[in-house]
Amino acid sequence: MAIQGSPGLTPAERAALDVTIRRAEQACRAEISVYVGTSTGDFRDFSTSLHNTLTLPARSVLVMVDPGRRHVEIVTGGHVRERLTDEEAAAAVAVMTERFAAGDLAGGLTRGIEQLADSALS
Repeated sequence: MAIQGSPGLTPAERAALDVTIRRAEQACRAEISVYVGTSTGDFRDFSTSLHNTLTLPARSVLVMVDPGRRHVEIVTGGHVRERLTDEEAAAAVAVMTERFAAGDLAGGLTRGIEQLADSALS
């Protein structure tokens, strides 16, 4: 799952985001997936269950955005957590939500994914 769901993204935005994800994956050597859509129940539990369905969860990052609930969650696998701290993930969420608040879903996702990759490299 590179990008799943994605209401609110145009086909062009989705294609550009896919390119951003591929570049970020190459840079940080982690699988990155994005889910934009409705979650059910507890947000963290829902996000974690999605993350666990990924092919390589230990080497994966899931960015889960539920626009209706105005919530963003980043779930990282064990291998990724060795290089990406909770604080760095929270900083990426802050960048994303700032852009989301301005009505820029695609830009927020793009900048957040780039920031995650940069943080995982340092």
